[in-house]
Amino acid sequence: MVMVGTDLVTSEQCFELCADQPGLYPTAGIHPHDASDSTESAREAIEAMCRRDACVAVGETGLDYFKEYSPREAQLESFHWHLALARELDKPVIVHCRDAHEDTARAIGEYPGVRGVMHCYTMGPDELPPYLAAGLCISFSGVVTYAKNDANRAAAREVPSESLLVETDCPFLAPQGHRGKRNEPALVRRVVEQLSTVRGTSFEETAHLTSANADTLFALSRQDAP
Repeated sequence: MVMVGTDLVTSEQCFELCADQPGLYPTAGIHPHDASDSTESAREAIEAMCRRDACVAVGETGLDYFKEYSPREAQLESFHWHLALARELDKPVIVHCRDAHEDTARAIGEYPGVRGVMHCYTMGPDELPPYLAAGLCISFSGVVTYAKNDANRAAAREVPSESLLVETDCPFLAPQGHRGKRNEPALVRRVVEQLSTVRGTSFEETAHLTSANADTLFALSRQDAP
């Protein structure tokens, strides 16, 4: 499992949880909700964590214009900082996007060569092109199982096999049948089952594919090497 940091405290906790635990991998970043509250010293500490060999990605970062807990200007500045750092370190960036598609795609386009994933992709097929053109992976969560989310399932059909990932976003966004309850990593199985149905593949094929893609993007096997 990739344990995703969203501010200084949670990023530090991710590294503590993952220390000497095979199969757990930390990231460090500042969520757009916290963009306006992050201090220079916090950003320096985040950068130091991102530079550590154990860190498999930069972020979570991105833009959230739905709740807009931080002003858009602060979110954009923080997002650009993360994108520049990810490209410098040649590590993937974990991108959050909610009601901010145009600005998210524009910012990513300003950093050619950046690698990463559109985390918890909730949009439809029409929004996919700029992210796929940038070489980003597309990660689906429990949202793809929701009865009224045909657009998200349509997007899941169109993502190239080599760009497909799955996640839980726990403790949020539990899949259909568990909505309103605390999400947990085990429920990622429901996401894989839904993607298999949508894409006309077997559960085993989808599970193997998404695991291999995660391994490639985050260099997990290299982390496990003696």
